[in-house]
Order: sequence, then structure tokens, then C-alpha cells
Amino acid sequence: MPTAVRPHRLQSAILCAIAASLTLLATAGCEKDKAPPRTAPVVEVITPKPRDVPIQIEWVGTIDGNINAVIRPQVTGYLIKQNYREGDLVQKGQLLFEIDPRTFEAAADEAKGVRAQRAARFETTAANLARIKPLAAKNAVSQKDLDDATGAYQSAKAELEAADANLKTAKLNLGFTRITAPITGIAGIAKAQIGDLLSPNAQTELTTVSSVDPIRVYFNISEREYLKVANAAIASGQKPAELPLELILVDGSTYPHAGKFAIFNRQADVTTGTFKAAAHFPNPNNLLRPGQFGRIRATMSVVKDALLVPQRAVADVQGKYMIAVVGADNKVDIRPVRVGERIGSEWLIAEGLKPGEQVIAEGIQKVRPGMSVETKPFVPAAAAPGKSEAKPAAAPKG
Repeated sequence: MPTAVRPHRLQSAILCAIAASLTLLATAGCEKDKAPPRTAPVVEVITPKPRDVPIQIEWVGTIDGNINAVIRPQVTGYLIKQNYREGDLVQKGQLLFEIDPRTFEAAADEAKGVRAQRAARFETTAANLARIKPLAAKNAVSQKDLDDATGAYQSAKAELEAADANLKTAKLNLGFTRITAPITGIAGIAKAQIGDLLSPNAQTELTTVSSVDPIRVYFNISEREYLKVANAAIASGQKPAELPLELILVDGSTYPHAGKFAIFNRQADVTTGTFKAAAHFPNPNNLLRPGQFGRIRATMSVVKDALLVPQRAVADVQGKYMIAVVGADNKVDIRPVRVGERIGSEWLIAEGLKPGEQVIAEGIQKVRPGMSVETKPFVPAAAAPGKSEAKPAAAPKG
């Protein structure tokens, strides 16, 4: 039989368990009383410094030759020679291709012989007319003889003129067998091979020669941007064509030569609402080639003593833009501002911010008006190691 538990021992165990529970509760209460007070949130701030900021507009452009001369054959024949290196600079009049000239040489010789025959007949009729005229004046010959001599002379003269024209045509066709560059420029890759039968009726393209100095860049301007450009030109006392332009290449570098507007279409495209424009840039070293892409940049104006803040420091609240400013007492003031142009990853604050004020650039979502905060300098994502730059926010409308 199991030994029965004595009553006084059971009572002692229960009392011990209650005491242990009370001790744990007391300890927990003490630890709760010792919890550290809540601290002020830490935010990253930036103090914008006034600086002169150029207001610029950019467009995506396509580089093309100032003149693009498409070389095509003007006579039918076999291509027998290519006399230039593809991609090289060729001079106006430089020989590019040769077509087999033998057929055209024979045609020129034949036309030359026919012309000689017509010239001999013309000289004979002219001499005969010269003899008959004085005799006709003395009524020594009939009027019919004079008319026949005159008709023969005029017919021989017309035949000689036709023979001259045929000879010129034959010489032109013979000259067309030597295809030369119509302009000075970069010659492209040949699209016909040696031995190909060329014909003007087939519209066979041999190559293209592009004049690249100056070189042309095409781009499209919206109606809103057009008004900005026009007003900026008027404000500076210049014509839009005189505004200096920069070309940003695909590697991010700025082309060293400034350009100017060269072409501006007379009307906007009703389907896109844009004007087609073109700019000319000097290209003395032939660095730029047709088909490249770049960005055209125009400086509209320069804002003096502008204040810029990161885009992430500006909150869009139902169409109104707000920033959080930390005062000298480390308390937050959330105020509305008027933003201006977007400059890269920053916004220009046109109204609502004074020089020297601290703006919260990181942590704006965890503050409220009048809250005390602790501050530390804002480090842009691009400058922080191991971080990538944040994507810029959308620009305000208007």
C-alpha cells in the first residue's frame, strides 16, 4: 500500500508554491518599474545652402548626318571595282566605284563617228548654199534650187545638233561608269559586291556618304517646352536659334562643342503634340556618327541663391507639398512649401524654407508637429557604401 501523504506536509508544499509565485510577480513588477523611458526618434537632416542653379531642359536626340547622299548607279553594267575603304572620310569627287565601261566606250565611239558624218554633210550643204545665194540674187538659178539648198542646209544642221547631243549622252553614260562622291563625308559600308549587275531601274543602293561636320541631332519638343524655350530666348534678348545647347553622350560625358538650333518645324504634330527640331554641333574629329543617341540640354535660366532638398524630404499630401523642419529646440515643424523645378534627384524649394534651416531627409514618416527628435547628418544613398541611389520621385504637375 502506498504511503499516505501527511496533511501538514501537503499544506507546506502549497504554501511554498504560492510564495514562489508571489516572488516571481514581485520580480516582474520591479523589472517593469525599471524599464528605460521612451527616447526621441533619430532622424537624418540636411541644411540646404543657397547656390545658383541653372534651370535646364533635356531632350533625347538622334544623331544624323547634315547631308546624307545615297549613291545609286545611273547606268546598267557590272560592278568591277571598289576604290574606297568603308567607314573612311572621302572627299568630294573621289572615285568610289567603277562599272565595266567597255559597252559605253563603244557607244561613245559610235556617237563620235556619226557626229563626224553629220558635220561633213553640214559643211557640204553650207558650202552649196553659199554658192547658190549670190546666183539666186542674179536670177542665175531658179528659186527651187535656192529652196532645196536652204532645206538641205537646215536639215544637215539639225542632224549635226542631234549627233552632238547623242555624243554628249554617250560621254555622260561613259562618265557614269566612274561613280564619285558628291560630297565630302563618311562613306558607309558598300551594299553591292564586285560582279553584281547594277541598274538604275532596280534602284540599287551602292552606299551612303554622310556629311558629319557639322553634324545634326534631331529631337522632339513638346508645346510646353517650346513656350519655355521661346520665353527664355525673349528674356535673354536672343532668338531661339541662338540659345546654346549641350550634347550629353551615352557614356554620360558632355560633348566639348556647343551647338545651336538649326531646324524648327513650322507646325506641331497633331498626333503627338510635339515640334520636330534639329541642332547642329561642330564635329571636327568625326567623333560623332549618324545613328548615335544623345541628350540635348538647353539652359533656360539661372536661379540665384536657390535652396535644394532631396526629393524624399518632400511629402505629397493630397496635392500639397510638405517638409519637416527641425528647429533650434530639436522640435519638428511640418509646413507646406511651393516646389519649383526638379534638379536631378533634388527639388528646388521656391517658398516655405529659409537658409540655415534643418530639413528632415530621412525619417519624416515617424515624426509629428511639436515632437522632439535627435538629429544626425543625412548621407545620400549614392554616397553610402554598398547602397544604390534611390529612384527619383515624379515631378509635380504644372
